[in-house]
Amino acid sequence: MSLLASLLNNVAVSIFGSVLSASFCNALDTRRSRRIFWASMALIPLLQGWAYSLWDDKFLQQIYPLIVHLPLMLVLYILTGKLLWSCISILSAYLCCQLRRWFALLAVAVLSGGEVMQDMVELVITLPLLFLLLRFVSPVIRQLSGYPAKTQCQFGGIPALYYGFDYLSRVYTELLSSGAPVVVEFMPFVCCVAYLGFLLYHFDKERTHSQIQQVQKSLGIQLTQAVREINALRDSQAMACRYRHDLRHHLQYLSACIENGQDGLAQAYISGICKEIEMQKVQRYCDNEAANLILSAFVGRAKKDGIEMNVQGALPAFIMVSDSDLCVLLSNALENALHACQTFAAAGKSCVIDVQFYEREGRLFLQVENPCGEEVRFEKGIPVSDQPGHGIGVQSICAIVRKYGGIYTFLVQKGQFILRLFL
Repeated sequence: MSLLASLLNNVAVSIFGSVLSASFCNALDTRRSRRIFWASMALIPLLQGWAYSLWDDKFLQQIYPLIVHLPLMLVLYILTGKLLWSCISILSAYLCCQLRRWFALLAVAVLSGGEVMQDMVELVITLPLLFLLLRFVSPVIRQLSGYPAKTQCQFGGIPALYYGFDYLSRVYTELLSSGAPVVVEFMPFVCCVAYLGFLLYHFDKERTHSQIQQVQKSLGIQLTQAVREINALRDSQAMACRYRHDLRHHLQYLSACIENGQDGLAQAYISGICKEIEMQKVQRYCDNEAANLILSAFVGRAKKDGIEMNVQGALPAFIMVSDSDLCVLLSNALENALHACQTFAAAGKSCVIDVQFYEREGRLFLQVENPCGEEVRFEKGIPVSDQPGHGIGVQSICAIVRKYGGIYTFLVQKGQFILRLFL
């Protein structure tokens, strides 16, 4: 009974590991691949049987990687054309075989059984465990096969360490059974290193994700401003087209006024038309096109909300700060100021946003001042908000200022919120 259970368990673990390895490799996606794989699974046991007839069990256990894992890796390589991932798949499947062994050892420890019970428990849980791994784990692991070789090696590091540790401490030596502390504590040490490595990797990914979000927000702001500016230009063009269309009627009216000696009425009519045309043009604040477009758009938004915005300063056409970063700085600063003043405007109170900027020796100075009604909460000199979606603009401003080695200041004085930047 013991020999039969051990033999069946060996066959079961071989099938368990082979199928799992093939699934991790995605080597069973076509009918041809499945036929080749199962034909190989029939030949490998024949190779094992021939080896069993020549050598004893202990020696066979030592060369098990050569008579089982190496042929399986060659089969998977032939089916997928991915040598590295075939090796990693086998190592990962070997690590998953530990699940069968541990559950069986747990049952033996609880029920005070022996080797026969361990083999039987491993046999019983083989199919359910294989189904769960194929259903939930295998699809995730298969996706890693398309990653760069460096990422694949990082993923296969833990399975490779366990594979080497298992053979060195249990098969080729008796270090594990000797109870040496350095051996017993090796895998917990590996788990600790893997955990710390995961933390560092996760932190790096989160930082990269944050940078990508800032870039996306910057592009979104630029797109929004571009759309607003295009709409303003389109309205101005439409107004010009209407004036060109109505030019004949205007001239006829002016001619009639002059003929009737009503020069004052004609002059008033001309002044009215000039004012209407002046209102439709895009205001120009400086020579820098990016800053000019943003300022023009926000001044227009402020006027619609009943908010006065005073702009003073000048920027040359080309400055050290890139257009995308300048767009983020101005847009976030003015957006925050406009948002703070909308409460005053809605209550019918007058409010003014003062914007000052200039460039000196290649450095940019910007100051935005606006009234603030609610108390502003600061953390480490930076204003923070508990409202969802707020605070991202301030973070973007600080990130860009640090990028250029500049300085920023946020403060509240006499009910006025003041932002100063120098970079």
